[in-house]
Amino acid sequence: MTRFKPWPRSLAGQMALLIALALLVAQVINFGMILHDRSEFRLAQATRPVATRIADALDREAHGGRALSPDRGRVRRLPANPISPAMFERHPEVATELRRQFADLGLIVGRIDTGLRPATDETSDAHRRDGLRRGDRQGATLLIAIEQPGRGWLAITAPWPQPGWRLLLAVLTQTAILYIIVLLPVLWIVRRISRPLQDLRRAAESFRPGDLGAPMPPHGPDDVVALIAAFNALRLRVTGMLDEKDRMLGAIGHDLRTPLAALRVRIESVEDDVDRARMIDTVAEMNRTLDDILSLARLGRPSEPLTDVDLAALVDAVVEDFRDIGSDVSFVETERLRMHLRPSLIRRAVRNLIENAIKYGVSAEVRVEAGAKTVAIVVADQGPGIPEDRMGDVFDAFTRLESSRNRETGGIGLGLALARAIVREAGGEIRLVNRVGGGLDAIIELPR
Repeated sequence: MTRFKPWPRSLAGQMALLIALALLVAQVINFGMILHDRSEFRLAQATRPVATRIADALDREAHGGRALSPDRGRVRRLPANPISPAMFERHPEVATELRRQFADLGLIVGRIDTGLRPATDETSDAHRRDGLRRGDRQGATLLIAIEQPGRGWLAITAPWPQPGWRLLLAVLTQTAILYIIVLLPVLWIVRRISRPLQDLRRAAESFRPGDLGAPMPPHGPDDVVALIAAFNALRLRVTGMLDEKDRMLGAIGHDLRTPLAALRVRIESVEDDVDRARMIDTVAEMNRTLDDILSLARLGRPSEPLTDVDLAALVDAVVEDFRDIGSDVSFVETERLRMHLRPSLIRRAVRNLIENAIKYGVSAEVRVEAGAKTVAIVVADQGPGIPEDRMGDVFDAFTRLESSRNRETGGIGLGLALARAIVREAGGEIRLVNRVGGGLDAIIELPR
């Protein structure tokens, strides 16, 4: 089951998500600032007209004007606090702001109490008189009571608009506009950058030394164009270095095989049959070692083309070669299995596994197992197996679990390394498994 990953893996997805999150955070901060400004505006709207009206009413009353009454006028004088603790919601910030404004106007007051009164038709009329928009008329009015020491209480109402859906809708609309204006160009430029990068990745994955093909056409921003040009130049340099390596290996192989061939001819003049046979085996072993080293070094650029072959028949032919020289090797017959591969290299890998099985396990049983997506070539021996902590070591070049360099107990440690390199070049994998009852299974897995 595929595990869900909330964080996108692509460059375009990561940049789009980061910018979207940044815009969201910015809009949250902006929304908080708007709410704060609205709160300050509401406080000013509720206190400044109140302070002015009370100051004007008291001034008119002090200069012989109409006295404040308890039943009419915007500012009314009452004998007691009209705000009941059980009925109203307090807003102490309004009382604090009013006390500051009264001090600026030179008015001496006692307690200041506030309470929120539910919306009524009278409330809507008061809002309309104060010029509030319909969206701001929702909610309640604020009843404010101011104590005048020795003279009772002054009562006045002020509009107290509630934040409605208009503010939220405005913020959401602003956010949508920002996303459209900012994200769309960002997605376009990121796509313009990521597309040539994806093409470059595919070109790097499909690059095979010796098969240059056409260079990748540069496109995209200048930095990406420069990267593609550097990749094209790197392909040429790598191919040139590999060509030089192949020429050097060819010269080394020729220079080494020539004296070995001359040595083989001179060995024939040795009179002692035992010494002559040992010398001939030594020269043959040196030739096989040289072949392994050159094959391992050239694996990156195989000269053999891919061919449709019967894999079962190919493995059977390798087993027959060992039978012809008297080795205890058997093959489990199987149906024909068509595969597209390089037959000489696969034959070399299977032969190396069988040689390894015979050296350390006396005998070998070879079988081909076809699966839905892979084909396995299994070489089973009857040897002691390999310690689990050394399984990976045996595939390293020039590594042997048996530390001596005795030819009777194996070569120089290139057989498994060469086999794994061949199988991986074919897109497969090779692994070793200790059997429960004893013995070792060397398994080549190739894609169908």
